[in-house]
Amino acid sequence: MNTLQRFWGAFSHLFYPHVCAGCGSDALPQSSALCLSCLYELPATGFEDHADNPVEKIFAGRLRVEAACAHYYFSKQSPMQHILHQVKYGGNRELAHQLGVTLGAALKRSPRFSTVDLLVPMPLFITRERERGYNQAGILCSGIAAVIGRPVCTRLVYRSKATATQTKKNRIDRWNNMQGKFSVPDDTPAANRHLLLVDDVVTTGATLEACGSVLLRIPGVKLSIAVLCFASD
Repeated sequence: MNTLQRFWGAFSHLFYPHVCAGCGSDALPQSSALCLSCLYELPATGFEDHADNPVEKIFAGRLRVEAACAHYYFSKQSPMQHILHQVKYGGNRELAHQLGVTLGAALKRSPRFSTVDLLVPMPLFITRERERGYNQAGILCSGIAAVIGRPVCTRLVYRSKATATQTKKNRIDRWNNMQGKFSVPDDTPAANRHLLLVDDVVTTGATLEACGSVLLRIPGVKLSIAVLCFASD
């Protein structure tokens, strides 16, 4: 059986090559979307272990959070940009799940996130999710959940209105663009829970602030935030 499996693996690799999402190398474990070299070189922040880190400073005086972090630094024209693009737009769910597992492991090591009850992925507007075929924040949550053992609640908050892209907007325009775009159902199951809002990247924090402020209207809710990447302006 092992010989047959090795033969089939080699044969299928000719037509469906398994290559690293970071550098394109085919020298990587079959169970990983990234080679060992790219995994080692991912720019980890260590924010999970530190209060008043740069992500928490974004929300100071704007949003009441228990803790907030980003696991990796993001910069333009970097391997991390290529990796994040595959997560957001390239349909690479395997990569998104693996990075979620990595983020989940960092959260599990930190006592600052130990009381989280529910994982809440940042929602996409329904038409955009249909076009893309998935919500990358939801897949990140599935990876986190596999490590920390908390349920994912995908219907706790939703985007009630479509929004224009935030990419080329300044801080004020991003904030204005997101106001009134999120809603929580009246029959929410999240009262008196500690929620972890999860997204792929944070820059100005406008989207997370808008969504988080709606979640904080739920009676007794505590809110923390975890994102994959931190991008400065």
